[in-house]
Amino acid sequence: MADQPLLTADDVHLSFGETRALQGASLHVYGGEVLALMGPSGSGKSTLLHCLAGILTPESGSIRYGDRDMATMSDSDRSTLRRGEFGFVFQFGQLVPELTCQENVALPLRLAGAGRREAHRQAASWLDRLEVPDVAAKRPGQVSGGQGQRVAVARALVTRPKVIFADEPTGALDSLNGELVMKLFIAAAKETGAAVVLVTHEPRVAAYSDREAVVRDGRVREQEPAR
Repeated sequence: MADQPLLTADDVHLSFGETRALQGASLHVYGGEVLALMGPSGSGKSTLLHCLAGILTPESGSIRYGDRDMATMSDSDRSTLRRGEFGFVFQFGQLVPELTCQENVALPLRLAGAGRREAHRQAASWLDRLEVPDVAAKRPGQVSGGQGQRVAVARALVTRPKVIFADEPTGALDSLNGELVMKLFIAAAKETGAAVVLVTHEPRVAAYSDREAVVRDGRVREQEPAR
């Protein structure tokens, strides 16, 4: 784990109408670590994740990625960051239903300018590593929930991002499939050196993390990283 944070939230505030989602949230994410954001529903953990990923912009406070203040970046620069250096895994996968699973995994590479043959080669390699090579030619509606989520993990990892944001990645799966997805996901992320910011309310999922931060009422209490 690096000595300096890769991603930092400092005194972040954000409201939705009269609802205060974040009230002075501060957090550090270090390169290569798996950080679990824990907390009850409505605590602000998903909102914090979206701020860290540059999807939402705080009303006050700052989000820094390395030495860059994300609030001062253009929408185009933040989009480029999300395509190349950030990866995402959502609760329901959010795969493109019209594309095959291999095409879904290849999509981030294609958007980054890679040729079709090379993008598909890398996609096939990641499907193999996530133990679902047989779904390559199938569309998302033709595979199980567990298989689809492993395809989503492959898509998140294919660009070898620096940070992967995972919002309840096993929330729609039964416990057996959830355990398999988490085991493969974390092993693959560790192999690439990516940091993982993992939103969950399940202790069995948080057990895969290196440390935890508890989000409650829009504020954060985080464990100190092991040194």
